[in-house]
Amino acid sequence: MLIGIVRYYPMQDNIGFLQFKQAYLHILPWKIAFYTHVFSVILVLLAGFTQFSDQILKEHRAVHKLMGKIYAYDILFINFPAAMIMAIYANGLLPGKTAFVVLDCLWFWFTYKAVAAIKRKDIKAHKQYMLRSYALTLSAVTLRLWKVIISGFIIIDPVHLYMIDAWMGFVPNLLFAEWLIRTKRV
Repeated sequence: MLIGIVRYYPMQDNIGFLQFKQAYLHILPWKIAFYTHVFSVILVLLAGFTQFSDQILKEHRAVHKLMGKIYAYDILFINFPAAMIMAIYANGLLPGKTAFVVLDCLWFWFTYKAVAAIKRKDIKAHKQYMLRSYALTLSAVTLRLWKVIISGFIIIDPVHLYMIDAWMGFVPNLLFAEWLIRTKRV
């Protein structure tokens, strides 16, 4: 994931994902949203990962709290607005755009609910909402994995691939999170 992100620095317009977005590069809000999302989502992935370490929680509570704030506020105030702008211009026609809007709204909602729960000192609800939120955060990874898997087994044009991949990137993650919550009593 980090290697994929580093490719976009310095800000070149003809590499990776941007090769398919040439029609939008002149739209300044989209371009700002893209680079904001690409360079800040790595922080969300890393900060979120630390939230599930019992060792960090028990031995370094201040680190857990700081990383949690970085995770939540990055999503709520930086990545959600940027991702919504990108969702409007997503590949995959209406199904692709809809998938990313749904993903972004759920990502915001579960993160917001996790913050609200911890402010109420409802640890159980906080853990459950954080698990859901991070499952959606990991869609950045699973979206890319599904793209490789799907295109490796069937010949499909990029538009239809993106229609499928946009949903496969997060729905299985969310279902797995719900399964963990229900069976492991998170």
